[in-house]
Amino acid sequence: MKILALDSSAITAAVALCEDETLLASFVENNGNTHSQTLLPMIEQMLKINNTDIDEIDLFALSAGPGSFTGVRIGAATIKGLAFGRNKPCVAVSTIAALAENLRFFNGIICPVMNARRSQLYNAVFLSNGNNIKRLCADRLITEDDLYLELKNYNDKIYFCGDGYSLIKAACSSIKTENTPEYLIPPSGYSVAVCAIEAYKKGDFTTDKKLSPVYLRASQAERELAEKNKLNKIEV
Repeated sequence: MKILALDSSAITAAVALCEDETLLASFVENNGNTHSQTLLPMIEQMLKINNTDIDEIDLFALSAGPGSFTGVRIGAATIKGLAFGRNKPCVAVSTIAALAENLRFFNGIICPVMNARRSQLYNAVFLSNGNNIKRLCADRLITEDDLYLELKNYNDKIYFCGDGYSLIKAACSSIKTENTPEYLIPPSGYSVAVCAIEAYKKGDFTTDKKLSPVYLRASQAERELAEKNKLNKIEV
C-alpha cells in the first residue's frame, strides 16, 4: 500500500511517500516560505523522483491539527484536492501523536509541545518503552507553567519535541529533561504515515469529502468576533 503523508501544522512543511511502513522519500522545508507555495511542488517532485503517479496512492494521510490554523487548513485543502474523486481512504492524524512518533524509540516520557501563542501550548503526554507508545492524556491546550507542574512529578526521563521545544525547555529549566536530537524536534511526514497506517488498520479512516482539520480553540478572528459581540451586548 502506497501512502502519501504531509504535515503543514507548524513552520516546517514535511511530506513523505511510503510503501506500507517502508519510507521511499521524505521532503522537509523550513525556509520561511508559505505552505501554499511549497506543499504541492514538494509532493510533485517527490512523486516524480519515485516514478509514482498520484493515481497509485492508496492512502492519503494528513496531520490534521492542532497547530497553526492557516497551516492546518492548507494541508487539509491539499490532501482533499489530491484525493478528490479517487475514492481512496484518507486519515486525519493528530499532530501531537505524529510528533510523539518521532521519539518512539526513546525510553521515558514523550512530551510534544506546539506553540499556541498567548503563553499556551498544544500538548499531550506519552510514555514510551523504546518500542511502543502509550498515550497518557488527550490533546489539550495548556500553559507552560501548568505543564511544568505536571512534569516535575515524573521520575522517568523527559523528552520534548515540536516547535514549542525551546519554550518548554526554558520553562522546565529547574527540572532535569533530556536533549532531543535536533532532527527529531520538527514534524515528520514519515511519522504521520506511520500513525495513519495504525489508524487505517483499526478502521479509522474517512473520505476526502469528510476529511477535516481539528482545532482545540477558536481562531484569532473568531475570538475577536466573539469579543466584539460581547461588547456590543454590554453596550446595548
